[in-house]
Amino acid sequence: MASSTHARPLATPKLALVARLKLDADSPSCWDSLTQIQSCTGEVIMFFLNGETYLSDACCHAIHTISHQCWPDMLETLGYTTEEGDILEGYCDHETAKSLSSPLSVKAGLGVPVNGLLP
Repeated sequence: MASSTHARPLATPKLALVARLKLDADSPSCWDSLTQIQSCTGEVIMFFLNGETYLSDACCHAIHTISHQCWPDMLETLGYTTEEGDILEGYCDHETAKSLSSPLSVKAGLGVPVNGLLP
């Protein structure tokens, strides 16, 4: 009595992995933001240890991108507690909203006024 077993083909496992890892064209900034968070670790440590209430625009942009567009639980995966992640997200969301509502925002590091407005 011979039996034959056939493996069931997976429905595009490569595409599923690409989507989960945010490697698709719709998510090009996810991995860049993850790298940016690594480079602003010192700022985040000082934010919590010394009570400094400042994170750079680049750091906040990375936190915002990862939390809202990529992997919502990534901050916890990187070792931050849920509460610390919530604090970072809240701070950066507030700072981002504040800078977007200000007509006198200046592009970071360039000293060039946004929309041609002078401070």
